[in-house]
Parts: sequence; structure tokens; C-alpha cells
Amino acid sequence: MDKLARTIVVLFLCVQVKNLLVLGDIGTASSYSPPYTPTKCNGNRQDQFPAGNLFAAVSEGLWDNGAACGRRYRLRCLSGSNKPCKGGTVDVRVVDFCSRRPCPSTILMSNDAFATVSRSRNAKINIEFTQ
Repeated sequence: MDKLARTIVVLFLCVQVKNLLVLGDIGTASSYSPPYTPTKCNGNRQDQFPAGNLFAAVSEGLWDNGAACGRRYRLRCLSGSNKPCKGGTVDVRVVDFCSRRPCPSTILMSNDAFATVSRSRNAKINIEFTQ
């Protein structure tokens, strides 16, 4: 293999390794309690909520003028006060926009979704999230 071909192969491999190392975005999450309707995405429709009530409301940075509705995120607890993380991940569907100003977290998770990754219901946790 000539020098140019080796260089191309090495560059390709570097790009592939870099892609494997990209894990996701970092933010914060809190829980929010019922009533969950009406939502900014689908009002009072009950069919907007996924099985297990694993859903979330997002802050301005993720809302994207409503394009976030229906978007799915995989969340993982990284840290927080008093070691709240259970480990593992949870998949949530965006059903709402955080109506509080300022929004207390990047993502507000339903109580059921939050309980899957955090031991403390009232904690604010640091999360990693991917689409």
C-alpha cells in the first residue's frame, strides 16, 4: 500500500474511533408531578403518553419551536447530591414544554421515568442524553 492509501486508511479509522467515543449531551433532569395534561404537544389526548408513563417535558434549548414533540431520548443519571443514581438508562418521549420560568432542568421527567434512574424523587440530577 502506498503512503497516500495508508494515510487515507488512518484518517478513516480516526474518524470511526472518534464517532464511537461521542456519548451524548450533558444536562440536568428533575421530576415533575401530575397533572400532566394539557401538554403543549397534544393537549388533553391520553394516547400521547407512552406505556409505563416514561415521558418528559423539555426546556427551551431542546424545544425547537415544538419540533421536539414525540422525540425520544435515552437518559442516564451521572451524578447528583447524596448519590441518587440507580444506574442504567431510561427511554422517554417528549410530550411537553417546560412551562416554568426559568425551567429548573434541561429535561423534566415524569415521576415514573425519573424513578427508574434516581433513588431520590426530589433530586436534581446530572444526566447524559442521546436521541
